Amino acid sequence: MSVTSVAAYDFPPKDGADKFPAPLLYIGWEDHKMFCAPFCVPVPPATKFGDFVTDALPGMFSPHPDFKHIDWNKTEWFLSGKPFKPDMGKTMVENGVGHKSVVRFRTPGLTGLGNSCF
Repeated sequence: MSVTSVAAYDFPPKDGADKFPAPLLYIGWEDHKMFCAPFCVPVPPATKFGDFVTDALPGMFSPHPDFKHIDWNKTEWFLSGKPFKPDMGKTMVENGVGHKSVVRFRTPGLTGLGNSCF
């Protein structure tokens, strides 16, 4: 069912990037249901994508037994639902990652606890 507004729907968002210590990023690991939803974390725009992978992701996902087996060279990345190939040496902004972007990654060969997501 569609909805039609009876008046202009124009106001500043209450969750803009200026309201947070750094832009928010949603990050999720495909096929790993131990984490039921993407994490939402503030990530400074000058953070290099590779540093985010090596420094931040272990703190979020290392409790999963598959994490230590990830081959980052074979990882498939998605930015807001579309496949993308991040440049690990470039910043989040240079990679097109902005406030409230959704980054998901898939790890071929690793499909959840006991291959539960085959």
